[in-house]
Amino acid sequence: MIRGRSSEFFRISAGVCAAALAFGSEPVLPGTQPLTPEGDWSARMVDGIHRFLDAETAASVQRREQWWHADFSSPEAYEKSVAPNRARLAQMLGIVDPRVPTPSMQLVATTSSPAIVAETDRFVAYAVRWPVLDGVCGEGLLLQPKSAVSARVVALPDAGQTPEMIAGLAAGVPAAGQYARRLAENGCTVVVPTLLDRSDAFSGNPRLGRTTNQPHREWIYRQAYEMGRHVIGYEIQKVQSAIDWFVAEDRGAKTPMAVVGWGEGGLIALGAGAVDVRIDATVVSGYFGPREQLWQEPIYRNVFGLLREFGDAGLARLVVPRTLIVEESAAPAVSGPPAPRPRFAGAAPGRIASPSTQEVRAEVERARRLAGRFGSAVESLAGGPLAEPTLRRLLAVLSGGAGRELIAPGAELRDARTGFSAGERQQRQLRELEAFTQRQLALSAGGREEFFWKKTPATTVAAWRQAMGPRREQFWSEVIGRLETGAVPPNPRTRRFVEQPKWTGYEVVLDVLPDVFAWGYLLLPTDLKPGERRPVVVVQHGLEGLPADTITEDPKSRAYGFYKAFGARLAERGFIVFAPHNPYRGEDRFRRLQRKANPLGQSLFSFIIAQHQVLLDWLATQPNVDPQRMGFYGLSYGGKTAMRVPAVLERYALSICSGDFNEWVWKNATTDWTGSYLFTKEWEMPEFNLGRTFNYAEMAALIAPRPFMVERGHDDGVGLDEYVAFEYAKVKRLYDRLGIPERTALEYFVGPHTIHGVGTFEFLHRQLGWPEPK
Repeated sequence: MIRGRSSEFFRISAGVCAAALAFGSEPVLPGTQPLTPEGDWSARMVDGIHRFLDAETAASVQRREQWWHADFSSPEAYEKSVAPNRARLAQMLGIVDPRVPTPSMQLVATTSSPAIVAETDRFVAYAVRWPVLDGVCGEGLLLQPKSAVSARVVALPDAGQTPEMIAGLAAGVPAAGQYARRLAENGCTVVVPTLLDRSDAFSGNPRLGRTTNQPHREWIYRQAYEMGRHVIGYEIQKVQSAIDWFVAEDRGAKTPMAVVGWGEGGLIALGAGAVDVRIDATVVSGYFGPREQLWQEPIYRNVFGLLREFGDAGLARLVVPRTLIVEESAAPAVSGPPAPRPRFAGAAPGRIASPSTQEVRAEVERARRLAGRFGSAVESLAGGPLAEPTLRRLLAVLSGGAGRELIAPGAELRDARTGFSAGERQQRQLRELEAFTQRQLALSAGGREEFFWKKTPATTVAAWRQAMGPRREQFWSEVIGRLETGAVPPNPRTRRFVEQPKWTGYEVVLDVLPDVFAWGYLLLPTDLKPGERRPVVVVQHGLEGLPADTITEDPKSRAYGFYKAFGARLAERGFIVFAPHNPYRGEDRFRRLQRKANPLGQSLFSFIIAQHQVLLDWLATQPNVDPQRMGFYGLSYGGKTAMRVPAVLERYALSICSGDFNEWVWKNATTDWTGSYLFTKEWEMPEFNLGRTFNYAEMAALIAPRPFMVERGHDDGVGLDEYVAFEYAKVKRLYDRLGIPERTALEYFVGPHTIHGVGTFEFLHRQLGWPEPK
């Protein structure tokens, strides 16, 4: 990715603006309004998209109803009617892998540390683990009452707590708040899982010498998200496997089952209660409330599409008609990830703050309204975390009788284990999930073969073009997130900003959506003849770039070192050139757009595609543009654009990806390469479920049979030649089988992360039918 000091980019842009002001009369293109300077267009673009997303997030609360078709005629009819919503939630949370089919609760012991951790006259505490997924186990405590079992409960601590804390075996929680212990003392079998915590002790690869300050939850989130999994989903499956064991232990009987949790444990409890109908009662403490500010919470809570359909009240709709108890407890206070320090950096910002009591109660009331005749199943209580009135109410619900006073906490407990380390257990839990996710990454190429290639064999160009229609729609709607344009007219505004011997430059602004616009530079060759139609090349800058970067002639600038003024060079060759601005500028300011967009089922590229839609529509109306010959050429993040935008917008006649083509899924999710995005600050890079659907070869297949080319410097650190070749081989095979081998090319050159402009220029001339200069 291209980076540079913002002052350099501002200096380049300021030079262009100064040239614009020198013209005074500010001539405009025919059919457009005059464009007047209005400050930093790049910053204004990012700000406008923020406003759009804020409005869409607020509007999503009412729009969610379109996803629901509830039948309240009976509990059975209701469960059946919301089953599609439950299935979609499971997909969003990454609950897609089969659990181990034969549950067992295994004792954890060594010759020096017994499995029995503690024993009282009321219960026995065991150190346990239980299989969940292939190679993944839950691990924590089992509290087994000595009296008859009245209920079975999974008790979830916050990510800042250990199981021992809420079981009374470690300091940190007062006796009255040790809810796992209190439930066991009152006749419940209790399983207490370990959650991944918010420390960064093991977030990295010591073998590579790469470490980060990402909380353990974020470390797993980043790699899992790309693979269509989620740290939330993994931990819900640990709860489900414990429920599997409870069911097996019942041997056909029906002991009531519940899940309770505080903070992060409350989040997991709410998700588990929503997806697993075997859970009779769910208690959520320190979590429930309005979720429209999800983008400000830690990134490991980011769920693609969650606010489009659910929110917390929507999850409550999946818990009812079973009981949901919301405790109005304060959430754990989290100000952000661990502080960055030398060799430990790159974590995403995010905080946890408690909603007000009024906000919690408003969300509870909303849940009751949405639950219709089953609204009374949503209850709320003050106090907490997991205070005695809440536990007393839970036990009353599970017993089907009146509430009773709880047995008071017993004497202080002592952990009988010697040498036990909660940190070592945390590391085991982390590494198991990491290994499982990395295994899914290793299997993903074969999965995409089944998902994509085997279902769409290459026969003829016409057949391939037809087969890509539904695939393109799937990629756009389900992976990128589709935004419908046309709600506002483009209202084109232009002004001439520079004249060169061979071309004239115009600045252009087009409206796209409310508060969202497209902005860039149009370069028109000076030898255009009236009525002549020429091909267009859209040239795209990279990360933190500006349109001016693609045309600056200053050889001392960083921008020239990357782009070699390739926009200007192409205009000199007679192409009409457009250099649009993409809104990936402003460090975390633009990255937060991804955080706001994802819960709505959208992404940064939802907006980039919408901008290019309007841009292409407008270009097609220009008198000297041939709308059948509009090509795309982008470097770095612009190369990332070259893979996604032409894959969706068929009006692009060809695409050239420079300095970006890669085994992209691997680059995002691997822990075994120093250049992986897992180790960098680009926390917006993972795209949910991309690993199971569309890698770069599949995106190129969506571009086919249109021409497609890759430009790759041997010394470009964004990837490895071998991995580029591996991914491109699938593209080359496709074009060969379609009988159009001349429409694709991969050019290596000796050089770094830069435009080379040799084979690509020839490719543009040949594929767009414009003669090369003599």
